[in-house]
Amino acid sequence: MTAQVTICAKIPAQLKKKLADLGVNVSELVRESLQAEVDRMEREHLKELAKKASAILKKIPPEEFAESIRATRDSR
Repeated sequence: MTAQVTICAKIPAQLKKKLADLGVNVSELVRESLQAEVDRMEREHLKELAKKASAILKKIPPEEFAESIRATRDSR
C-alpha cells in the first residue's frame, strides 16, 4: 500500500454543510480533484517540452534526418 499523508484546508462552514447535505465524500472529491489537476499540469508540461523539441528539430534539414536513419539501418 502506498504511504499517505494528511492535508488540511479551511472552507466556509456553509460549504461544508452543503457538501454533507448532498452526501459528498469530501476526501474522495479532494483526491480526485488533486489527481485531475496533477494530470492536467503534467500534460501541459509535456506539451511545452514537445513545442521546444519541435522548434529544435525544425532547425535540422530533412537530408540530415535521412542520413541519420540510413546510418542507423546500415549499422544493424
